[in-house]
Amino acid sequence: MDKILTNPFYRGLLQLTSIFLLVFSPALASASSSEQTNSLDLTTHFVGYAALIIFFIAYAFVMAEEFTHLRKSKPVILAAGLIWGIIAWAYINHNLPGLAEQAFRHNLLEFSELFLFLLVAMTYINAMEERLVFDTLRAWLIRKGFSYRSLFWLTGILAFFISPIADNLTTALLMCAVLLSVGANNPRFISIGCINIVVAANAGGAFSPFGDITTLMVWQKGVIDFTGFFALFVPAVVNYLIPACIMHFAVPNIKPEPVNEVVVMKRGAKRIIALFLLTIATAVSFHNFLHMPPVLGMMTGLAYLQILGFYLRKTHQRDYSDEKAEKMVGDVVAFDVFQKIARAEWDTLLFFYGVVLCVGGLGFIGYLSLISDVMYVNWGATNANIMVGILSAIVDNIPVMFAVLAMQPDMSTGQWLLVTLTAGVGGSLLSIGSAAGVALMGQAKGQYTFFGHLKWMPVIAIGYFASIAVHMWLNAELFQVPIQ
Repeated sequence: MDKILTNPFYRGLLQLTSIFLLVFSPALASASSSEQTNSLDLTTHFVGYAALIIFFIAYAFVMAEEFTHLRKSKPVILAAGLIWGIIAWAYINHNLPGLAEQAFRHNLLEFSELFLFLLVAMTYINAMEERLVFDTLRAWLIRKGFSYRSLFWLTGILAFFISPIADNLTTALLMCAVLLSVGANNPRFISIGCINIVVAANAGGAFSPFGDITTLMVWQKGVIDFTGFFALFVPAVVNYLIPACIMHFAVPNIKPEPVNEVVVMKRGAKRIIALFLLTIATAVSFHNFLHMPPVLGMMTGLAYLQILGFYLRKTHQRDYSDEKAEKMVGDVVAFDVFQKIARAEWDTLLFFYGVVLCVGGLGFIGYLSLISDVMYVNWGATNANIMVGILSAIVDNIPVMFAVLAMQPDMSTGQWLLVTLTAGVGGSLLSIGSAAGVALMGQAKGQYTFFGHLKWMPVIAIGYFASIAVHMWLNAELFQVPIQ
């Protein structure tokens, strides 16, 4: 039994099973209501039961990806098709085919906005990576000859401040590469350094719309405006600093041998960084001043990069003669923006499609209304939002946050910020709770592990609850302000 409870796959499956039992509680069934005025309540119908079973089976495959090596997008895309297929069948039998179609199109529109936004962001990150921006930063850190403790703090602080712009996954991978380069002979340092990076990257991503998928979803939904997220800065700092200060004493107080590695950024790298910042400013301006979806600003920003790519291609031969190009190793091929688009995380983007459509389908059936009644009416908003963070440590925070947004509970601005904070930093409690943690387990295989992270979970939990307390104290007035 102990072995089952400590296995991440079985723990997640048990959590999903508990939700399944919660949904089928007779008390909930009597309180159920249709999500939309004219929609059918299928929560106690065969279609509803079948949709739940399909979703849970698909998500079990997602959680078992490390063991099965089946890409996580495949089961959820299949599940989305099956769920909406049986929903459409039920509505046709009730002579209401148009309602299911409208609901599907609504969910597809939500995914499309998220998809295009992320595609542009990933394209810029890939362009900066190809222009050696991140490699240059990594090489600089390695050359300086910092001690292990200095690197522990430097990588953590950089992860905290880079993740709000570059996203927590990219930031974590960059900082982990530094640890692996410097501490190759010290597995203890790499393990604790990776834990520190995961906590820092997730905390840093919580106070910016660009730092995590969950914050992006909240911003695009219009629940919180761009500057509103900055109220989470101090709670995010607390979430990172408390575990880091405690783990500091476990870091070896020695100085590794410096490595003389020099990396020079390719032509156009600084301009791409500037255009990425301009793209963010464009997206924010379109949303705040023109009241248009942020994705419009991001797609405009993609045009910035395409025009720069055209210029770099046209001037490549002029700037690099054949003789000079031979010396510029790695920069003999002109810039091609469509290669950067092709290198986007397509499995992740398609996974979002499956999650959004699956959760949207369950919501249309009526299950999200049931769960919302239990969590946000019976438990209260604060307890529910804290539980969202704990659930995010086991189940991916993306479907959890999308479900909350689909429920649209009546909460104050402070409570919406609370659930944004907990969904973002709750994944730090376990190594499998965030994309950053899962990626680092693969990058530092054998040195950063699930159980190595689990050993420090009590310390990370102190930071988790402390950040909640600081938010509720520091932003107390926001808990009285309803969302307009």
